[in-house]
Amino acid sequence: MAAHQAVLEGRLRQLVGIIEKIGSLRDDLARGEAPTAGELARLMAPEAMLSVAFDLPWPWGGERFELGHIRPLNYIIGPLGSGKTRLAQRLAETLPDAAFLGLDRLANGCAAALARVDADPALRSQVDQTLAWLVEDGAAVSDALIALLAGLEVEGSAILVVDMIERGLDQASQEALIAHLRRRGPGGRPLFLLTRPCAILDLAAVGTDEAIILCPANHSPPTYVARYPGTPGYEAVATCLASPEVRARTEGVIAWRPGSHERAPGLTTRQCLDSLSV
Repeated sequence: MAAHQAVLEGRLRQLVGIIEKIGSLRDDLARGEAPTAGELARLMAPEAMLSVAFDLPWPWGGERFELGHIRPLNYIIGPLGSGKTRLAQRLAETLPDAAFLGLDRLANGCAAALARVDADPALRSQVDQTLAWLVEDGAAVSDALIALLAGLEVEGSAILVVDMIERGLDQASQEALIAHLRRRGPGGRPLFLLTRPCAILDLAAVGTDEAIILCPANHSPPTYVARYPGTPGYEAVATCLASPEVRARTEGVIAWRPGSHERAPGLTTRQCLDSLSV
């Protein structure tokens, strides 16, 4: 029975891949770009070769994780204690020319990030321009938003992994931010975004240039989830999402198994707590 289910899920993912390709071609047509004969031939071809693979860190058991086609926007989502941050850090370490933008950007009232912006006129100009666009779309100016933009706009890495991109931002700012990131189009620098609010990851708005990676609660290996209701993992992703108001009430909550005092070898208690944070 399990083998039969695995076959069916494999076929379903293959069909979803074809649907994604068709959607991408439709987007190109909407922009006035006609598909080439080669693109049409690839419609029924298998997915491209995997771009990177690595052994999963704790809290997994060292299983092999294979990262497929990297999109401009890649969401990493999962419930409390599912290992999202550990996965994100390993991605930043493994992907070529990648960087990790952590929550330390908010430390001491975002002092380090604000100082970096003030000391770099070119970065200041980029941040101010993007901030003006976001404010036009309803965002509220805040130190947290400026610190985030400083990390997003700085040049250097080809791929950026962002921990809890919504942290410190109200709902209007989150909505303006994700709309801005979507407008970058297929040529934008790939971003991996750890997130939980539905203002950032609106399942109804996810497009063909976006991918969802789910870290399951039972610590089975992370998996890609298609953006269509009924596909494997879709409901699990939906249950992880909440409004920004709910997320704000639970900010800083720690997942801890009652009665369990074990931790992974080589990790301090603080590191264990950090790995289980929201």
